[in-house]
Amino acid sequence: MITINLDKAKIIAHTARRDARAKEFEPYDAVIMKQIPGNDFTQAEAARQAIREKYAALQTQMDAATTVDQLKDLLPK
Repeated sequence: MITINLDKAKIIAHTARRDARAKEFEPYDAVIMKQIPGNDFTQAEAARQAIREKYAALQTQMDAATTVDQLKDLLPK
């Protein structure tokens, strides 16, 4: 029988969460970093904040997970 270490599974799940978050940030990071004319800085920052909030909630849910199946359900698709 295979036993899965929940703490290690959470570390792996959080890594997947951070990777997904970084991918969502990419287009907005470019707008902010390069200060590209014609792109609204305020809109890009608002989108980035929405992403932060989304993944902060996901992090809380992952920390509260008590089974590996719960973690699998929470993994970003």
